[in-house]
Amino acid sequence: MKRYGNLYEKIYDMDNIRLAHKNARRGKRHYAEVKKVDENPEYYFKRIHEMLKNKTFENSKYHVFKKTFNKKEREIFKLPYFPDRIVHHCIMQILEPIWKTVLIRDTYSSLKGRGVHDGLRRVRKAMKNPISTLYCLKFDVKKFYPSIPHDILKTIIEKKIKCRDTLQLLYKIIDSASGVPIGNYLSQYLGNLYLTYFDHWMKEVKRCRFYFRYCDDIVVLSRSKVFLHDLAFRSFLYLKNVLNLNVKHNWQVFLTEARGIDFLGYRIFHKFCLLRQSIALSFKRKMKSSVNINSIMSYLGWLQHANTRTLIYKYATGGI
Repeated sequence: MKRYGNLYEKIYDMDNIRLAHKNARRGKRHYAEVKKVDENPEYYFKRIHEMLKNKTFENSKYHVFKKTFNKKEREIFKLPYFPDRIVHHCIMQILEPIWKTVLIRDTYSSLKGRGVHDGLRRVRKAMKNPISTLYCLKFDVKKFYPSIPHDILKTIIEKKIKCRDTLQLLYKIIDSASGVPIGNYLSQYLGNLYLTYFDHWMKEVKRCRFYFRYCDDIVVLSRSKVFLHDLAFRSFLYLKNVLNLNVKHNWQVFLTEARGIDFLGYRIFHKFCLLRQSIALSFKRKMKSSVNINSIMSYLGWLQHANTRTLIYKYATGGI
């Protein structure tokens, strides 16, 4: 396996820093801290360049708060825009092309061109083979990001990166909090990387033809219920013994046509696809509470990829 060196100078290159600011501020230009950098960008770029070149960069103090996602309360860690979020983009612009080479095709979280709807398209394509997708194994990891051990994560990173200065910068960020903090730009990539060799084990050792992962949410399809139960036992052992992760107790093996696969915000059946119930309910409430038909626009990305004609007719047009 090829390992990459001589990366650190690329990270603190001025052009890379300028690009990092351009990418990091996308959708955030109205933030006061972004405006501050925009007022005198070359001054702040030079400061980042010098602190990285001289190895004086230190992770800033986190602002920690709690936020609810899909009825689950999560602890969010937020870093200042300068220098941290710009530095994270500097790192990922150099390392993402390297790490992407080890990711399997059917992992989707936080990857360009491989979002929710790409994953949905791939699952629906697999479901066109009803015999080979008769049963589904579905599970996810318990408290995935907070549970990631730093020592194992560093070992995985070193499989592709040998540049000592780059590793020390990464370790400084990783060791700034327990686990991998939700909210860091870098964290979503580290989470993906942490499970990538498990992905390869599932595909290449266990020969799972229809295997899909979004973050730590995993779906495996097969014609054999026995195979999936055995796979569950062996994969849970792998996660525990190799990655020190535990699977949530609510894992299941079930007939796909009986309930559909609840994955990526949808319920996917062999011949049709519905919105996940929580998203459909949110859409209904929005339509009932708003007199502005344009409210539907925020849901178009979800609606257009599912069989939602009746839902749109009833709630977006008033049944007219």
